Amino acid sequence: MRPARHGRAVHLPAGTSAILVSMGHIDVNGVALSLPDGRPLLGDISFKVDDGSITALVGPNGSGKTTLVRMIAAAGGSPLSGETLPPDAGSISVSGSLGVMPQFIGQIRDDSTVRDLLVSISSATIRRAAASLAESERQLAAAGTDERRQIAYAHAIADWGDLGGYDAEVVWDKATTEAIGLPFAEASMRLVRSLSGGEQKRLVLHTFLSSPTDVLVLDEPDNYLDVPGKEWLEDALSRTRKTVLFISHDRELLRRTATRVVTLELTAAGSTAWVHGSTYVTYHEAREERLDRLEELHRRWDEEHARLKAFVVEMRQKASYNDDFASKLSNALHRLERFEVAGPPEAIPRPQRISMRLAGGRTGKRVLTCAALALDRLTEPFDLEVLHGERVAVLGPNGTGKSQFFRLIGGDRVAHSGELRLGARVVPGHFAQTHEHPELDGRTLAEILWKDFDLPLPRAMPALGRYELSRARDQRFETLSGGQQARLQILALELSGATLLLLDEPTDNLDVESAEALEAGLDGYEGTVLTVTHDRYFVRNFDRFLLFCSDGRVVETPEAVFDEGRLERAARTRRRQAT
Repeated sequence: MRPARHGRAVHLPAGTSAILVSMGHIDVNGVALSLPDGRPLLGDISFKVDDGSITALVGPNGSGKTTLVRMIAAAGGSPLSGETLPPDAGSISVSGSLGVMPQFIGQIRDDSTVRDLLVSISSATIRRAAASLAESERQLAAAGTDERRQIAYAHAIADWGDLGGYDAEVVWDKATTEAIGLPFAEASMRLVRSLSGGEQKRLVLHTFLSSPTDVLVLDEPDNYLDVPGKEWLEDALSRTRKTVLFISHDRELLRRTATRVVTLELTAAGSTAWVHGSTYVTYHEAREERLDRLEELHRRWDEEHARLKAFVVEMRQKASYNDDFASKLSNALHRLERFEVAGPPEAIPRPQRISMRLAGGRTGKRVLTCAALALDRLTEPFDLEVLHGERVAVLGPNGTGKSQFFRLIGGDRVAHSGELRLGARVVPGHFAQTHEHPELDGRTLAEILWKDFDLPLPRAMPALGRYELSRARDQRFETLSGGQQARLQILALELSGATLLLLDEPTDNLDVESAEALEAGLDGYEGTVLTVTHDRYFVRNFDRFLLFCSDGRVVETPEAVFDEGRLERAARTRRRQAT
């Protein structure tokens, strides 16, 4: 466990005293926010992210974590997509320069370039200078040698340098070199969509961690990262002297990096915040103790409330026939009133009750057969046979063809050679990592279940309730949190009757309770499961492992191995032991 850090040492001239310089912090004080339909989302949220701490923000899907990130970004002068989201009550303050990585990094599919992306996550000063320079370049290109525009272009270049643009490019060069293996001069005009999700994540993370930014807010920084990438992130967070607030559901990342944990807890009046002032290692025990304590306090409050009300009834009865009890009745009423005004203890968080009823069904013995199958420009030919009921984890670095393999099994057109056959009665159901479902955009959950699965609202509500989605029944798909979209995808698999589940990073956006519910659902699933995963907890539920290597090989391994380097090291160890 890392020691607590409270500031950065500054080297001063001889004869002066050493001081500590504050790096920056985040202070969230009494923040409340309601949704446009009036439902409370956040209710009286208060916590502080101290200088130099690595604070994890956790909580159920849909509890408001990403919304809170947007509010912090706006308060710190870095509104995401230009949006501002002021709280209905309370305040948020940020000291020091702020960098914010939004959740959608990793799934950018528009025409933006690497330079566009790096400018978009920079300070407002850099963004304005970049916009001015781009406009001057555009006008100069359109007007040729017009002297006035040449002068404006020269001023824009000078401003770019004066405002820190060239310093930023030094950071960007380091980031592109480390993340995608190209210097910034070569990578700047490359389309972001040509990068894998993991490369997009690492590019932004390298930039922030190498920059002079004081405070980082990272929304799901581990999504799309392969295991070596996750381990790099764990090491980088452990070594950084920046103040960091990050959202994650990766239990290993939380255990290895977080020095404090802030939990958003669901209540009828909106989510509240509970702060665990230590690491994630002791989090679960502390949380159980807290919930037990709250239940005990509520039990005692209910007992005392019942006793005071009974005493009022008794005094009222006696005062009805004996005036000597009138003052005692008055005192009893005052005591009851004061007790009720003080109110009950802190609300007990509403527990999530998620039940995923993945049924599956019998199929032929051979579910999937691959003969000399090769994905164009991704893999060498490989053979594979998967039998009914098997649980196969497909592992390996980003960009090795795992997702394309799943798309091919699911029926998409993917360039390949060789043969892939599905067995009798095999109905594949595909969980897509990016949640890209344009056919669902603009449609509410109730509409999707009715039109796609013939479930009218009275029948749809129990299904939505089992996935903790009933409150979101009238929300459009694209407005759901990443975790809620993931839950809806799993519900769709349940309703589809799929007998072969193709789960591509299913736990990336799921909160811990949902991931555990998925694990329980798979335990009772009568079918075959293939998953692509970098989740080191989730993979423990699988017993066959297929490794896609960066050199194109596809090999089966006896245990979960996430990259070929470890495979080779394990082989060398076995050879030494054998001799």
